[in-house]
This record gives sequence, structure tokens and C-alpha cells, in this order.
Amino acid sequence: MEVFIIVCLFCLLPLAVIIFFLTFFIVEQQSVFIVETFGKFSYIANPGLHFKIPLVQRIAGKLSLRVMQLDMKAETKTKDNVFVNVIISVQYYVLSDKVYDAYYKLNSPDRQINSYVFDVVRARVPSINLDDLFEKKDEIAIAVKEELNETMNSFGFAILNALVTDIEPDKKVKEAMNEINAAQRMRVAASEKGEADRILKVKSAEADAQSKALQGKGIADQRKAIIEGLKDSVEDFKNSIQGSTAQDVMNLVLVTQYFDTLKEMGQSGHTNTILLPHSPGAISDISAQIREAIITGNRINDVSK
Repeated sequence: MEVFIIVCLFCLLPLAVIIFFLTFFIVEQQSVFIVETFGKFSYIANPGLHFKIPLVQRIAGKLSLRVMQLDMKAETKTKDNVFVNVIISVQYYVLSDKVYDAYYKLNSPDRQINSYVFDVVRARVPSINLDDLFEKKDEIAIAVKEELNETMNSFGFAILNALVTDIEPDKKVKEAMNEINAAQRMRVAASEKGEADRILKVKSAEADAQSKALQGKGIADQRKAIIEGLKDSVEDFKNSIQGSTAQDVMNLVLVTQYFDTLKEMGQSGHTNTILLPHSPGAISDISAQIREAIITGNRINDVSK
């Protein structure tokens, strides 16, 4: 009999130790445990050391109070009938005062959030053109957050933020958009280049006009200086040689310039000018022609006055 009792004690002792350790459990920080008694909710165990009645109470579930992120891809079409994939990230967490609702009211919170996000996206995006969709993605994110907050709060969840992280149109549509953008940039570049060429031509014309004006002024000043020099030379010649006239002086100047011209032409080794034979009397003919031209110009001037 005593042997039987000893054997029972040795058999029950390990079981007692196991039951003793099953009595205690530890809840980690930012977590809560759901404890049930015979399948009925009993209490919520917050972070720390707790105990339960073995074989009577059990840990039904665990919930994290940390912020969680759910990434999803919603396919829909835009107002201009382009199918796009809208990538959305939803950041949510369990409300500490609504742990019971979060655990018992929803079987799968991820699927519930996913359904509401799809509903909002497919209600908003079809009213927006593809070009405007990229600019209005913040509006879509705000609409998703407001819709989820209103619904998920009653289930014990709070939505921290909703972000539209990317918008992916079809590959061919994306290539077409890039080609359109490249064509627009080339058109702008061509317009800017044309404007630059126009400015260069205008500036070149202005510089040429200024150059010609200065050149004309220089020629005028040069001729004025020549006239003044000739005037002084004529006066000096008349005073030095008695009986000489201004016409004699002009003939002498013309002959001098004529021979200076021939001299310069002869000194150049690359000239193509052909000199025709003529008599020295041709100089008087040239002088007469110049004189007649001057007289004719003066007469015309008098008549016009």
C-alpha cells in the first residue's frame, strides 16, 4: 500500500509542477491577452505577470497595440478609361479601450480594411483623369482615411494614416506619356532655340548698323579733313606761285593721286587689274569730267531751291 502511494506521488508530482507553471503567464509590452473561462470572455491581461486557473481558464488570443501597416494594390480605371493600379499603405492600431471589440467583432481586420479601401478607391478614381490623378493622390488618401476611421472605430481600430504610395498605369500608357512629355520638351527647346537665334540676328543687325554708322562718320570726317587740307594747300600754292589758279592746283592734285594709285597697284603682286594704254592728255579729260559733274550738281541744286 505504501509502495502504491509512493508511486502515485512520483506520478502526480510532475503533473502538479506542470499545472503550477501553467498557472502563470507573462504579457509583453504593447500587447494584451484575451483570457476566457470555459469559452466565455473573462478579462483582458495587460503587460506584466498574470495567473489563470489551469484547465478552467485559457488564453484565447493575443493582440498587439503597436502600429501596423497594411499594403494593398487596388486596380481601377480613370475617367479617360485608363486602367491603373493604385498602391495604398494603411497604418492602423488597436484602441487600448476597445480591445474586446477589436478581438470579437472582426474575424479578419485586414480583409475588412482592404474591402473599404477598394470601395473608396473605385468610387473616387473613375471621376479623375489620368493626368490629374497624380496631383490628386493626397485627396484620395484623405478620403480613404476618413472612410476607414468612421467605420473601423466602431470595431476597436484607429487609422493613423493612409498613403497613396504609387500609381501604376499600364506599361504602354506609361511609355506613351513619356513620349508626349519628351515631345513637349523638344517643342519648348526648339522655341527657345528659335528665340535665341532671333536675338542673335537682331543684335548682329544692330551691331552692323552701328558699325556702318561709325564707318560713315569716319569717312565723312576723313573727307572733311581732306577738304580742309586741300583748301590750305590751294591757298599756300596760290600765294607761293603768282598767276596760278585753284583749277591748276586741283589738276595737280588729281595727277598726283592718279600716279599714287598706279604706284600702289604696281606694288601689289596679286592684282588682277589690266591697265589700258592711254596718253597723258587723258588726265585732263578726267579733270574735265569731274569739273563738269560738279558744275552740273550745283546747277541742279540751284534749280531745286
